[in-house]
Amino acid sequence: MSGSGTLYFIATPIGNLSDITYRAVETLRSVEVLACEDTRRTGRLLKHLGIHVSRLIVANSHNEASASAEIIELLKQGIDVGLVTDAGMPGISDPGERVASAVIESGEKLTVIPGSSAPVSALVVSGLSTGRYVMEGFLPRKGRERSDRLDRIAMEESTSIMLESPKRIGITLDELAKVCGKSRKAVVVRELTKLHEEITRGSLEELIEKFKNGTKGEIVLLVSGASPPEIDDSQILIEIKKARDRGLSRRDAIDAVSGALKIAHNRVYELALTIDF
Repeated sequence: MSGSGTLYFIATPIGNLSDITYRAVETLRSVEVLACEDTRRTGRLLKHLGIHVSRLIVANSHNEASASAEIIELLKQGIDVGLVTDAGMPGISDPGERVASAVIESGEKLTVIPGSSAPVSALVVSGLSTGRYVMEGFLPRKGRERSDRLDRIAMEESTSIMLESPKRIGITLDELAKVCGKSRKAVVVRELTKLHEEITRGSLEELIEKFKNGTKGEIVLLVSGASPPEIDDSQILIEIKKARDRGLSRRDAIDAVSGALKIAHNRVYELALTIDF
């Protein structure tokens, strides 16, 4: 049977402390226990806000499993618990994902207090397409896993969002240029919402020149999606004929080919009219 406690995922500022929401402040004041990534950093935030929380517990990438069990036990006792990370939204390239899964699995209550998120904020100011995007987080550091991820980013048609260290940004830009092409558009968002915020837009080649020796601060790196491959009329006609040979009607064949090749329905329709069936 579920207890009456609730776990609150609370977003905290990614830089400028004024970005804390009223609801986040109210929730921090109301919870009896606060799980955090680093008690020192969270302690400084609480001091700035003039908030005292009765009990702080650590929930970071090293102890998320045991922290989840402790949080669930508190919830079962009817105790409200807040969860924060050092900055931004818990669970997004920060601890919290495993806690959420465990709490949901246990049947206890979980809700979110929305607010700052570095990846989404960087996407908005990047100028790149926001219609579809992929959150890659931190890339693997080396080996086949890293090269495979870079290859997938090169083929991805949505905007890719990555987090990178200031010392490795030049290396990552160089590797992306090799797989994506030097002309691919990209944006480096540095120190977002902070005093020295910097947004650098350009081609990968241009960004390599600026950041080849690294930089300072927290970074979000965004790369524009790949252009869809060009499909010529002859290939479309072949696919239409194949669809018809499978017994599809002209209309169904047009729908099938348009969907499979991800091209405009009208283009397939016009080409279908040139074929005698």
